[in-house]
Amino acid sequence: MPASDASVPLAGFSGTRQVPLPVNEPVKSYAAGSPERAALKARLASMAKERVDIPMIIGGKEIRTGDLGQAVMPHDHKHVLADWHRASPAHVHQAIAAARHAASDWANWAWEDRAAVFLRAAELLTTTWRQTVNASTMLGQSKTAFQAEIDSACELIDFWRFNPAYAQELYAEQPLSTNAMWNQLDYRALEGFVYAVTPFNFTSIAGNLPTAPALMGNSVVWKPAGISMLYGYYIMKLLEEAGLPPGDINFVPGHAVA
Repeated sequence: MPASDASVPLAGFSGTRQVPLPVNEPVKSYAAGSPERAALKARLASMAKERVDIPMIIGGKEIRTGDLGQAVMPHDHKHVLADWHRASPAHVHQAIAAARHAASDWANWAWEDRAAVFLRAAELLTTTWRQTVNASTMLGQSKTAFQAEIDSACELIDFWRFNPAYAQELYAEQPLSTNAMWNQLDYRALEGFVYAVTPFNFTSIAGNLPTAPALMGNSVVWKPAGISMLYGYYIMKLLEEAGLPPGDINFVPGHAVA
């Protein structure tokens, strides 16, 4: 029978998987003539010419309402970086339903497979997404290149690398047993969903608050800060590229009272 036949079960992994040893992401210098400086300047120039249309992302689907808010440069209020679609109370309920629908399947993933999604996200942020997230932080928060590099690149990469290692340590914690009894502790996701409300001035925290609980098997409703919507949207798109399944994190711009 050919190995590609769908009826052939995949072999189980019999070893004990270990996440890669995390190391802190080196801070790039952005010195004159450096490749990172040239790449960042090019992305800043192209992003400043764009006006991004930011939808909600609920259950993996983009939703637009036409009720728009604006993300502007703090240092140039007339320069609109993006228009984002506000969620209504109905959309909030839709996001909650999507999170709860996705919860069971996501929680039943092997934790190593969930960790692989965020390790992949770290790799993407290290490489192809680095200057997009840095540039969106600089233009959306008026940060310098060094402030953005430390916050939106290095710290968030570190979160996504170290969190799986910490999860591995947590799952390894087990109670003592005796010869007559083998005690075992099972770690389960929370009931319901996690509501992540993220700040306007800290890209790495905005990326960590929804993803840390997701790593542990929880589904999330994420409300990014209205005045710093651009980098939140790019983080969400990065996570989708990393393989995050639909509904596990739902991106819901809008007022908290909704």
